Amino acid sequence: MEDCVNFQLPFGKDKISLNVDKSRLIGVLTSKINGYSADCDGESIVKKAMENPVGTERLEILAKGKKKICLIASDHTRPVPSKIIVPLMLKAIRKGSPDAEITILIATGLHRTTTKEDLVYKFGEEIVKKEKIVIHDCDDADNLVYMGKLPSGGRFILNRIAAEAELLVAEGFIEPHFFAGFSGGRKSVLPGVCARETVMYNHNSRFIADKFARTGILDGNPVHKDMLYAAKKAKLAYIVNVVINANHEPIYAVAGDVEKAHFKGVEFLLSKCKVKAMKADIVITTNGGYPLDQNIYQSVKGMTAAESTVNAGGVIIMIAKANDGHGGINFYNTFKNSENVKELMDGFLSTPPLETVVDQWQSQILARVMLKATVIFVSSCPDEIIKDMKMIPAGTVEEAIEKAENILGKKDCGITVIPDGVSVIVE
Repeated sequence: MEDCVNFQLPFGKDKISLNVDKSRLIGVLTSKINGYSADCDGESIVKKAMENPVGTERLEILAKGKKKICLIASDHTRPVPSKIIVPLMLKAIRKGSPDAEITILIATGLHRTTTKEDLVYKFGEEIVKKEKIVIHDCDDADNLVYMGKLPSGGRFILNRIAAEAELLVAEGFIEPHFFAGFSGGRKSVLPGVCARETVMYNHNSRFIADKFARTGILDGNPVHKDMLYAAKKAKLAYIVNVVINANHEPIYAVAGDVEKAHFKGVEFLLSKCKVKAMKADIVITTNGGYPLDQNIYQSVKGMTAAESTVNAGGVIIMIAKANDGHGGINFYNTFKNSENVKELMDGFLSTPPLETVVDQWQSQILARVMLKATVIFVSSCPDEIIKDMKMIPAGTVEEAIEKAENILGKKDCGITVIPDGVSVIVE
């Protein structure tokens, strides 16, 4: 196989092997993150960040005199190394306030509820057994509090535990995000622990269609503007955010002010993740494996990286296990019940912000991708679901490439490979 390049592409918790003929390989788009070597282990990286916070005092100082403390933690869809971060945050809080009543609030946003199995995988048995953990429910009106209007005009409705905390802190990770610019920081509050109404308004079609609501952009991004306002209004006083490699290990960390610390992390990420587009008729991408590729919904993120480098009229081959299926019944039905993608897009763009429906934003972005290129989906998801969502199923990457060639009408199409579509910012 000397004339081929081998790729081990993430697929759930496993890998898929792919050989691409060198003569067809246009390029490989990878983040420098995975080649970055930290000078110490993950726990030491987080400790160092917490000892040197950006724009705030250390967490133990912030915790002094505080009784009701809420620690917002990411949910099961995020590969945050919480087993490292959360124990260190709890230790710091209790050092400053030994008798603090600490609630770990799981930021599910609009995702499915986090199970006990998810929690054990995320935190370990000890924390799940000993700590008070509450799963945010975006529809639980009795435990939501109105906090005023967002800059965009939407109603800011927050989880009561977060709203009533004397000290609100959060953990998370920073990665490129396909319409918020970057994950992390302010996203722990919005969408993490807000009401469904607030999240849907923030994700309205006008914002999603905005040219600044794209991967790697914060300045001028209307989605980010509302998110940052919400975090400050909620008095999110301190964050610990990490940047991780392909093995989900921390290689960089920031702690401190929700805006200043987050931006420091963003600057680091930008220096590692920007890549130049390498145009090709076929682009193969992934969603970085588990836990980000558990469903089709989340996999749209990896498709947007391919969208930026595929030729118009080309083919995107999306590799994601999608063992949880479509990931959202409204998301699924939107495509299943539509005549064509163009009709869908027209409908999204004519929908007022207050009439945004569940998963509309994800549908809008997927529709945008599919208006540029055909999507072939390699997964463990039933073929009928893939077909209902106006994509083409394939059992293997090799089968997907063959189908792509048939669609394009030629056998020697150039191929660009993106081993981890959620880790790069394609320019």
